[in-house]
Amino acid sequence: MSRATPATRALDAVGVTYALATYAYDPKAERVGLQAAEALGAPPGQVLKTLMVRVDGKPACVVLASDREVSMKRLAAALGGKAAEMMKPADAERMTGYRVGGVSPFGQKKPVPTIVDADAAALPEAFVNGGQRGLQVRLAPVDLVRVLGAVVAAIS
Repeated sequence: MSRATPATRALDAVGVTYALATYAYDPKAERVGLQAAEALGAPPGQVLKTLMVRVDGKPACVVLASDREVSMKRLAAALGGKAAEMMKPADAERMTGYRVGGVSPFGQKKPVPTIVDADAAALPEAFVNGGQRGLQVRLAPVDLVRVLGAVVAAIS
């Protein structure tokens, strides 16, 4: 497994302190984030999932705890929209340059607005996908918000 991904290169370029963690990715897992948390031995609330969505037809990136569900109504409102929906996996892969199960909010092919759930943003430390299935980046969510210029809102 390569430890150099567009995500880790993006973090290196802005000088963010992080640590890498790897785990055995299970492509058959019903909920990838929960499987990652279990494999890492970390609480599900500290392993963040990255979702690609469309708000009023425009792409956006959502980051929240793997044991939470996003409220599409709250998400749309937080980004000034009326309606939100999950992006189709093939569209998410094309837009980000990552494979589903390995989508990172960092180093995407085309930057899009990012929103981080308030509970996740308040954590002292969390895991976020490192841009490859089975690769996680452990960092301070405050850095995630700062580097991405993310909106923080209660969306779960």
